[in-house]
Amino acid sequence: MRYEELTIEGRNAVLEAFRSGKTIDKLFVLDGCQDGPVRTILREARKQDTIIQFVAKERLNQLSETGRHQGVIAHAAAYEYAEVEDILRKAQEKQEPPFLFILDGIEDPHNLGAIIRTANLAGAHGVIIPKRRAVGLTATVAKASAGALNYTPVAKVTNIGACIDQLKEKGIWFVCADMGGELMYRLDLKGPIGLVIGNEGEGVSRLVREKCDMIASIPMNGDIDSLNASVACGVLAYEIVRQRMA
Repeated sequence: MRYEELTIEGRNAVLEAFRSGKTIDKLFVLDGCQDGPVRTILREARKQDTIIQFVAKERLNQLSETGRHQGVIAHAAAYEYAEVEDILRKAQEKQEPPFLFILDGIEDPHNLGAIIRTANLAGAHGVIIPKRRAVGLTATVAKASAGALNYTPVAKVTNIGACIDQLKEKGIWFVCADMGGELMYRLDLKGPIGLVIGNEGEGVSRLVREKCDMIASIPMNGDIDSLNASVACGVLAYEIVRQRMA
């Protein structure tokens, strides 16, 4: 499969993309441009809670593939996003307790791709990412997933904490990775579960960590104190797999 990140340029093309329901990750607009057509595009973008960046002409020219951007460029997902309900439905269809990955601010596309690949191989039913301050489904993510993105649904939500609260009401427990937690082998990770992995540099945010039912630490015996986010995710995911198979 050939992966391409969709770059949409020109006012009519961008406006039609919004109106057709295409998922737009980010909108770049020429700083200071506020004429009628641009205001219409901005209105559509805000309806969809699209990230909007006002940038200088030089930056738009760098982003443009055609040289005819007319002051607006949109970046669409290389793949369509699922809904959280789609992920839960997948677990129900398989007659399995839900197993979800919740990513709190993963910014590196290679990490996200690797995590989606791990999610697929570990039998997770889907991945949930935040709308802001995190990488979306770019072409690099698709390539790094090694095809897993074709099979593992990814949902994008406005607020990770609120999403966890809603999923808790459906009986799902949450465990996050943190060096200060209980050794992962001592935790009961069976049943409906969401594995929460934090940002590459800062880890899981305080507000999200406080919503988790369990905090798991990975035993480490080396000279440095942390694993790459995607590696930590893989280690914890397979402890969950081990316990689910027991």
